[in-house]
Amino acid sequence: MFRQPQRIEPQPGQESVWDYPRPPRLEPCSKRIQIIFNQITLVDSRKTYRLLETSHPPTYYIPPEDIKIEYLHPTNKQSYCEWKGEANYYTIIVEDKQVINGAWYYPNPTPDFAAIKNYLAFYPSQMDECYVDGEKVTSQPGDFYGGWITSDIVGPFKGGVGSWGW
Repeated sequence: MFRQPQRIEPQPGQESVWDYPRPPRLEPCSKRIQIIFNQITLVDSRKTYRLLETSHPPTYYIPPEDIKIEYLHPTNKQSYCEWKGEANYYTIIVEDKQVINGAWYYPNPTPDFAAIKNYLAFYPSQMDECYVDGEKVTSQPGDFYGGWITSDIVGPFKGGVGSWGW
């Protein structure tokens, strides 16, 4: 039985993921994004894009020049997004630690998402630490989505148990 989630009312300075659009919206973001994996800072950028979609915390897309790309290795995995097109994946390897298919990108995104061509997104649940302007991120529930939850984002968030019918 479908049950509509109870929207959390945002406080001043917060955003509700239920106010985000569908289809999703892409917007430039100048907040400092950092990703740490096995004691290596893989990402440090202020030139990212945020993808905002109803019921999902933002996903950040990072330009390749702000990533220590030597730790990323292409895989054969591909997936398809109805909005952005076909995605390719990277396995992240830093010394003895690895995450298979832990980052993805769109080599030929649809026209509405052309700005993120070859920009990478990372699953925060698979990294040691992810930060937005110095605030440690909580990952979106579940293992399908790559949303980044910070104190200025309220849900409930799709991805957890029982949320697939939303």
